[in-house]
Amino acid sequence: MPGKLPTNAELAERFELLADMLELDGADAFRLAAYRRAAARIRESAVPVAQLALDGKATRLSGIGATIEGKIVEVVETDDMKALAKLRAKLPPGLVEVMHVPGLGPKTARKLWAELGVESVDDLRAAAEQERLRALPGLGAKTEEKVLEVLARPASASASTGRTLLGRALPAVRRAVEEIEASGLAERVSEAGSVRRRRETTKDLDLIATANDPPGLTAFFVDRPWVAEVVARGPTKATVVSHEGLRFDLRVVPPESYGNLLQHFTGSKDHNVALREDAVRRGLSVSEYGVLGVESGETFHAADEEELYAHLGYVWIPPELRENRGELEAAREGTLPQLVELADLKGDLHMHTDWSDGRATLEEMTFAAKERGRKYVAICDHARRLKDGRLERQTEAIAELDERLSGIRVLAGVEVDIRADGSLDFPDEVLAGRDWVMASIHSGFDQPRERLTERLAAAMEHPHVDCIGHPTGRKINRRPPYELDFERVLEKALETGTFLEINAQPDRLDLTDTLARAAAEAGVGVVVSTDAHRIHELDNLELGVAQARRGWLTAEQVVNTRSWAEIKRMRKR
Repeated sequence: MPGKLPTNAELAERFELLADMLELDGADAFRLAAYRRAAARIRESAVPVAQLALDGKATRLSGIGATIEGKIVEVVETDDMKALAKLRAKLPPGLVEVMHVPGLGPKTARKLWAELGVESVDDLRAAAEQERLRALPGLGAKTEEKVLEVLARPASASASTGRTLLGRALPAVRRAVEEIEASGLAERVSEAGSVRRRRETTKDLDLIATANDPPGLTAFFVDRPWVAEVVARGPTKATVVSHEGLRFDLRVVPPESYGNLLQHFTGSKDHNVALREDAVRRGLSVSEYGVLGVESGETFHAADEEELYAHLGYVWIPPELRENRGELEAAREGTLPQLVELADLKGDLHMHTDWSDGRATLEEMTFAAKERGRKYVAICDHARRLKDGRLERQTEAIAELDERLSGIRVLAGVEVDIRADGSLDFPDEVLAGRDWVMASIHSGFDQPRERLTERLAAAMEHPHVDCIGHPTGRKINRRPPYELDFERVLEKALETGTFLEINAQPDRLDLTDTLARAAAEAGVGVVVSTDAHRIHELDNLELGVAQARRGWLTAEQVVNTRSWAEIKRMRKR
C-alpha cells in the first residue's frame, strides 16, 4: 500500500514538469496540451485525484484519460514516472528554468545547452556575463542585456508564475480601452484574452479593435504616455510594455470578422478547441477569420460574437464560462445559467476599519459603501484586536452610526480566528451578540489535511458562526491553498447551515471558481464579500462577482443578493 498520497498540487507539478521537459525534447503540441490540461484539472479538483486514480475513477474528470490515470497511479506507487525518468536521463533538469526565462523558450534553451553547455540559470547568467550568447545565430548583445536584466530582478512569486493578478490587470486594460474609444480612431474596441474571461491571473493583455485607419490607430496606441517599450508595431498590430511591466497586444481586425476574432482571442484555448472539434463533426471548419462550410465552400463572417455562436448552433456564452467545463453542451441545449451580476448584490458582509487592521475609519468605510449603492455592511474587525473593552466601544459606535445613517444598515460583525484545535478566539456569549460572525484560519497552514478539515468542521459546528472566510487560505502567486477534504467541508457546511465566502481580495479570490461551483451545486450558500481594509478595496466586489460567474453561480446561489432581513431568516441561529 502507498504511504501518504501526493496532493493535487504535487501531482499537477509533476505533469507540468513532464510537459515542460517534453517541450524541450521537441514533443508535438497536442501531447503537451493534454498534459497541461490534465495538470490544470488536477490542481483545481475539489477531491484528491490520487485517491480517485487508485479507485479507478480519475477518468471521470474532464481531461483525464486512462493513460494519465495510469501515470497518476505510477506516481502514487513509485513516487516517479518512467516518462520523467527517461527525460531526466536525456536533459538537464535545470534547463526547464532556463526555458522559462522571458525572451528565451524551449528551442533557444535547447540550443544554449547543446552549443554552450548551459544547464541552469546560473550557467545562463555566466554565459551572458562572458558575452558568449551573441555567438549563437539569432541571439546578440541585446539578448545578453535582457537576460542579465531579468536575472538581476529580485525573485518574486509573481515573477515566478509570469502572471499578473486580475485586480491589477483589469484597470490597466480598461484605461487602454477608454483611451482608444476617446481617440475616435476606432469603430469598435474590446478587451479580450484571459482578462475578458476574468481569470484570476493573466499574462498578456489583449485588445481587439476595428478602424477605418488601422495604421493610425496603432500609431496612437504605441504613443501613449504609459508605454515604456514598443516591442512590435505594424499596420494592424502593436505590442507594448507599460511602465508597470504589463504587456499589451492590440490587433486591428476587419469589421466583418470582428465577432470571429473577438471570440478567438478571448479563448480559452480549451474552449476554442472543443468548439472547433464540434464544428468539424457538423461539416464546418472554424478559424479566427470565419466559418467555412466544407461542402458549400462558403465562409461565414460574424461581425458580432452572438452571430458566430448562433451560426454554430449555440446561444451566446458569457466569456467567464469559456473554459470547456460543459458550457458548450449547455449553450446548445439552452441550459446556461443566468449568471449573477454585480448589480444583484445588496450588501457587503466582510470589511475592516481602523478598529483593527483597516486603514479607514468606521464612518469612512460606511459612507464609501453607501456611495457604491450597498444597502448593508458588516464591520468584521479582527476579534484579537477588540479586547480590553474595545469591542464594547466599537459596538456603541456602530449602533450610533447605524441610527444616524439612512439608506444603509451598519451591522456589528466580527472576524474570529479558528485556532489550531478548532476553537474560536472569542467567547460564545460575546459572539451571540454579534449581527454577523466570520470565522477564518489565519495560521497553522502546514497542518495535515485531516486536521485542517477538522478545524473548519469544528468552526462550522459553532452555533454563532455564519460564514467561513477565505476557506482555502491561498494567496495567489505567494501561497498555495492548504490541503482540505473539500467534500467533507461541503457536507459540514450543508449540515450546519454555514455559508462559505468568495473573498474578493485580488490575491485571494478564495473560493476558486471550481470550488465555488461545487459549493453552489451542493446547495451551500456562497457569500461574495470584499474583506476591504481600505476604501478603494470596496470596488473589489466586482472581482468576487466575476469569480462567482466563473463558478456558474446565479443570483439565487449568492447569499448577499438578498436583503438583510432575508439573510437573518436564512442563518442557522
